[in-house]
Amino acid sequence: MTAPSDPTSASPTPLPQAVPPAPVLAEDLPGAAVTTTETPVGRRYIWLMVLAQFGVFVAFITPLAISLAIKLSQLAPDHEEYLGYITGAGALAVMLTAPFLGIASDRTRTRIGRRRPFMIAGMILGVVSLVVMATAPNVLMLGVGWILAQLGWGQVLGNLQISTADRLPEGQRGKVAGLTGFATQIAPVLGVTLASSFSGDNLLLFLVPGAVGVVLVTLFVLFVHEDDSRGLTFAEKLDIGKVLRKLVFNPRRYPDYAWNWLGRFFFYFGLTLNTTFTAFFFASRLGVTVPEVAGTIAILSLGGIFAVTLGAIGGGFLSDKLRRRRIFVLSSGLIFGAGAVVMAFANDLPMLIVGSVLGSIGIGMFSAVDQALLLDVLPERDTDAGRFMSIIGFATSIPQAVAPLIAPLFLAIGVGAAGEKNYLLLYIIAAACTVFGGLVVLRIRSVR
Repeated sequence: MTAPSDPTSASPTPLPQAVPPAPVLAEDLPGAAVTTTETPVGRRYIWLMVLAQFGVFVAFITPLAISLAIKLSQLAPDHEEYLGYITGAGALAVMLTAPFLGIASDRTRTRIGRRRPFMIAGMILGVVSLVVMATAPNVLMLGVGWILAQLGWGQVLGNLQISTADRLPEGQRGKVAGLTGFATQIAPVLGVTLASSFSGDNLLLFLVPGAVGVVLVTLFVLFVHEDDSRGLTFAEKLDIGKVLRKLVFNPRRYPDYAWNWLGRFFFYFGLTLNTTFTAFFFASRLGVTVPEVAGTIAILSLGGIFAVTLGAIGGGFLSDKLRRRRIFVLSSGLIFGAGAVVMAFANDLPMLIVGSVLGSIGIGMFSAVDQALLLDVLPERDTDAGRFMSIIGFATSIPQAVAPLIAPLFLAIGVGAAGEKNYLLLYIIAAACTVFGGLVVLRIRSVR
């Protein structure tokens, strides 16, 4: 579900979203010989970018939404807490490696440019990861496969997004962001639908969505030109200390940005708690097996698209028209929290649908308005925008790493002899986190 920013699609609970590596852009590197352009990009670039990000989300989010849960139910029945460990480890791997890989991308010198080598390598690693997960003989190898997927497909997505920073003039950024955001909301639904058709064949379960990603990313790599980067020069040699110093900021100097960071952290913490165990939660409440719930998730995901779109477009339009941001961010936390509470007490499909729709509306509204709020309070946008956009990425990647690891503790509280997990407590805590995230942004003073 996800994240970061994070555009999100919906399933019975909204589908999980992976957060791409937070890029450290070349503009952040002292002395980098990088130039930006205000020349508009053509339609080919825009649509190939939209398709490429759509493909990455089909390949990458499908395992997170359903395939991992199906495979885990085969390897370790009644141990859904392992899913939290696996997804948390993958998010932690991204959080630790993304800044360094982002800098490596900025300083890569090849005939085909700086970004495309990382897209190609990431795509290859992403395919390998899908094979590893599909054929994993045990939970440990399944976890290794997911970490490889995070590193591989995450690099593809991260460098696609850095490409937009390299190429898009200010007048096209909103348009392209809107199109890619809508595409990445639809992509997980297609991925889950494909996966539900192959739930009986592990290899196809992972590789068919992956093939969609390979084809669409390859189109971008082949048909979008990137300048030769072999002539780049850098006036300053970086070391680990200089890189690490770029990943922190003084909250007293930028209080509104700090409140935005904290609000986003709590919202995504609750979101991750809510979505990590979606398949297991629905199987438990509906009295079916995890593979059997895949079809239900796929069907309900279609309705989730409309709910997310309603929240995103409605919230974004009204916040612009009324020139209010904070009240809509608070409303998104309250709406998502209400959905989580409804689901916590639901014991049948109709109530689960109601909770899912509310959650999807909340996610859509938050993803649109909180992003606008972030841009409103972004410090030093003319000189260090990339740096501060990278730092805000930790507000989503840290919850994705930590929340799945501690969720099993909540699930284990009050477990009876029958072994029923405490999803009631988990979903109430998730609701409290998202509401608190909405309340935090009321502390922002420079934006209404």
